[in-house]
Parts: sequence; C-alpha cells; structure tokens
Amino acid sequence: MLTFPNAKINIGLTIVEKRSDGYHNLETVFFPIGWKDALEVIPSEVSSLTLSGIPIQGDVNKNLVMKALQLLKADFSIGELAVYLQKNIPFGAGLGGGSADGACMLRLLNDYFKLHLSDDQLAAYAVRLGADCPFFIYNKPMFASGIGDRLEPVELSLRDYFIVVVKPDVAVSTADAYSMVVPRRPQQSLKELIQQPVERWRETIGNDFETAVFAKYPAIAHLKAELYAQGALYASMSGSGSAVYGIFPVAARPHFVFPDCMVWCDR
Repeated sequence: MLTFPNAKINIGLTIVEKRSDGYHNLETVFFPIGWKDALEVIPSEVSSLTLSGIPIQGDVNKNLVMKALQLLKADFSIGELAVYLQKNIPFGAGLGGGSADGACMLRLLNDYFKLHLSDDQLAAYAVRLGADCPFFIYNKPMFASGIGDRLEPVELSLRDYFIVVVKPDVAVSTADAYSMVVPRRPQQSLKELIQQPVERWRETIGNDFETAVFAKYPAIAHLKAELYAQGALYASMSGSGSAVYGIFPVAARPHFVFPDCMVWCDR
C-alpha cells in the first residue's frame, strides 16, 4: 500500500507562554500543502525501513514511521512490514515532514490492517509521536493551541491563490528557535485574524520566531523580502524555519530565482 504524506505551513505563530514542563504554549494555524513524501509498506518476514531521496542521518528505528508501527503493534495484531520512505520534504524547515510521515503511517496501517480506528483515536496515537502529528491525521486547516496538540477546524480556503515555498540551505534548530523567543499573549486571537482577506495578513499576522531567526540567519529574511518583491500578498517563515512561503494571486507572474534553495510551488 502506498500513500503520500504532505507538508504544512504555519499561518501566524504566537508563542504565548513557557510551561512548567519546559514546553511552550502557542497559537498557530496549520495549513496543508502539496509538497509530498512517498510512503509504502509491503508484507515481509521482518520489519525494516529503507530510505531514499533526501538523506536522513541516524538510527532508522527512531524514524517516526517506525515508531508509529511499534505503537500500533503494541495494541493490535500487525504483521511484519518492509517500509519504504522516499523523502522529498526537507527537514529543519518548519514544514512538518517528519510528523507527516509518522501520522500518515498510522493512517496507512489503519487502512491496511482494517483496524477501524477513528480519526480521533488515531490522533490520540499521533500525539505520542509528536505535538503536531495529530494535525496530519485530520489534514485540513486547523487552529492549534497548547503545544500544538489542541486542534480546532477553521474555515480557510486558498483556492484562489497559489503558494510558493522556498527552503534555503540552512537548518534551524527548533530548540534554539524557542530559546530566543520571548513569550507574549496576543491582543487578538489568530482564529479571528485568519478570517480577514489575505491582503490584510501582512499587517496583522506574524511569526514570533522571525525576529530572532532572521537576526541569526539574514539569508532567510532576504528570501521573505524577495517573495514580497515578487508580488506576494503575504509571506512568512513557516514554524521555526528555515522555509519561507509566499501567497500570490493567481494572476501573478513572478520570476523566481533562488540559488542554492529548494523551491516548491502548487501552481
């Protein structure tokens, strides 16, 4: 069985407060995009993971797809599988590629072995893989709060726009990004701000990570400025970076030249 885990972007991101457990409460809107990995499982005598595409370092058994497999094997009768992951979504980018892989593995196993788990049940497993993994179970625009695990659907369509995502040859450590941010409580909820026309987001919706990350990595700030120069109605870093994206009107005719960057466009 084959599936295609997709990335996400963050539209707005406010770090609300630091918790006693060391994590941070936040507010953001997760929005799915079409930059995709490929994930396949085949019956086998022993479970294994074969990786291709963008190189991933480290123990493959610690990959979230294998952790997802072990989570469900602990509760259900699941056979051994050869797992193949083609990695196209860059990591260290704020696009949630690893979380998408883990969550989509849960969905794939649910379908493949006919476990009949609901989305809410799968999300309960997904949060054990990572705070933003449950989003990829539902895979539709969501307002996220808490540590990113409290999800509420939001009405948000960008079908009249196209999105360009640029990933520079820089990886931003999420832990470092959080260490540089001063928490603050928003004056107005992102759930309300997101209902404004996209043209107004530039003045009202921001990403709290940008100030510190841009100071340390000026090249990322330059990419955001270039997206605006090319006609983006809204541009932002996604998550803690390093990817930035621009939302363009469908009639735009930008000429993208981003040396040493990965570029994805849904057009």
